[in-house]
Amino acid sequence: MTGLVITLVIFAVGIAIGLVLRARDGSIRLTRPGSARSSAAADLPAPVVRAIDPESRITLVQLSSAACAPCRQAHARLSAVAERSPDLHHAAIDITEQPGVGSALGVLRTPTTVAYDSTGTEVLRVTGVPDTGALVHALRPHLSPAT
Repeated sequence: MTGLVITLVIFAVGIAIGLVLRARDGSIRLTRPGSARSSAAADLPAPVVRAIDPESRITLVQLSSAACAPCRQAHARLSAVAERSPDLHHAAIDITEQPGVGSALGVLRTPTTVAYDSTGTEVLRVTGVPDTGALVHALRPHLSPAT
């Protein structure tokens, strides 16, 4: 009987963890001005600095890995959003090829998308596959009015 109770508790904990992770997937976290993550481009890893487009108001830097299925879905969504707006640029960095980038930015899972303004200041982060409508809404204050 004890084995059954332990099995049920482990099962319930697994379900709870899965529900929390699913609820957080695609969640958008705005970066507070003045926080450690909103620092200037001088503190960013070189591949991220190279990915930021100084001609665009916002660069969406997608951090992904080759074996990540949700990363392909995120790439398709982010590319489509960037194609529809002249203020947005999308760049992807494979952190399996450049693991220092992920650790320097505090990335715990892929896909993670970080939005930077043209100066390299972090605007927001998305973990998981982003909801494009929510992403555009969160970026609206940083885009030109016509976008």
